Amino acid sequence: MLLVIDVGNTNIVMGVYDGQVLVHDWRIHTQRNTTADEFSVVAGSLLAAGAIDPQDIRRTVISCVVPPLVPSLDAFCRKYLGHDPFWVDPRTFTGIVIDTLNPAEVGADRIVNAVGAYRRYGRSLIVIDFGTATTFDAISSEGAYLGGAISPGIMIAAEALFQKASKLPRVEIFQPPPAVVGRDTHASIQSGIIFGYAGLVDGMVRRMQAEMGGNPRVIATGGLAGLMQCVSETIEAVEPDLTLEGLRIIAAEMLD
Repeated sequence: MLLVIDVGNTNIVMGVYDGQVLVHDWRIHTQRNTTADEFSVVAGSLLAAGAIDPQDIRRTVISCVVPPLVPSLDAFCRKYLGHDPFWVDPRTFTGIVIDTLNPAEVGADRIVNAVGAYRRYGRSLIVIDFGTATTFDAISSEGAYLGGAISPGIMIAAEALFQKASKLPRVEIFQPPPAVVGRDTHASIQSGIIFGYAGLVDGMVRRMQAEMGGNPRVIATGGLAGLMQCVSETIEAVEPDLTLEGLRIIAAEMLD
């Protein structure tokens, strides 16, 4: 079996593959000071709940954008799984051309998403990942990573509004309001955040399409991708397991 781990600033997403089949996946909150032993307790309980014996995990592939967690996860794999993990970065994975000014600075998560998306669709793409930050990645028709854009994530933007505007109440933003014109403060905040962010997404996508040419397909992933597809005019498909699938493909190409 293969264990894949994507370490983000807000969440760690893990999945176990048996061949090409995703058997189980989990999402846990990122704790930057977690030790190898602490992580083993959490991971061990999740694996046990899924009836997975850690000894059956033969390989581990990790993408990480939280450097303090690298030593802990590396030690976890060696101590509890009995093998060294494969760390995805522009140096270790050469299966995609990174056509940017400084390839070394491209985040592992963006490489993984690009690999997963291109191997699935085989055409030019714009990949939007709704995470702590919202990233827009451009992939050419030949599969090269061209660069992209980074904007504050939806939750970051909402939290900044709630913290800085003391009279505004906190509201749930997990479903769109019935209308753009809010009839009360609650609906107005929902509208501004959700429809406003949809405008940001659509505006960025159209500008990227104009620069890229060739009508790239627009796909989205991340926790709020489904919500944003409901209100966006440009998102064509949602791939909830894109990052995990990208890690699986990298494992198949680099470790088999």
